[in-house]
Amino acid sequence: MQAAVVTVLASTACSGSQGNVGGASTGPVGQSCSQASQCYPGLDAGALGGQVTCLTQLQNGYCTQTCQSDASCCAVPGECIAGFNDVCASFESSGQMYCFLSCDASDIAAAPDAGTTDPDTFCQRWANASFTCRSTGGGSANRKFCGP
Repeated sequence: MQAAVVTVLASTACSGSQGNVGGASTGPVGQSCSQASQCYPGLDAGALGGQVTCLTQLQNGYCTQTCQSDASCCAVPGECIAGFNDVCASFESSGQMYCFLSCDASDIAAAPDAGTTDPDTFCQRWANASFTCRSTGGGSANRKFCGP
């Protein structure tokens, strides 16, 4: 019985309140967390391009990983929503680079079956019902991402 409870808790710990209105499968980036061990379930953390991180300064936590470039964000199958772009950017000018689901207009336009051109609607559909398209706050390397 304890194993069943642990399994249920582990499987829901990182799911957060994913609000994909279209029933779409969201990627691991942006899922709710309180610690990094809850992020990227089912993926080999060692195969990812960076260190798995839970940005606890964001409301309900935000699963991500460190990165060097956009290409390092979706290098492993299952790491990102197929055809959707994650971007590598500094968060709030910290100097540390992280992967974020992009809501830049050009990335939304290139996404298959995005179902919208509105950045906020895109974030609510593909990331979380409470997310909006916001700035990473990374100074000159500022990017648009889906977040709380």
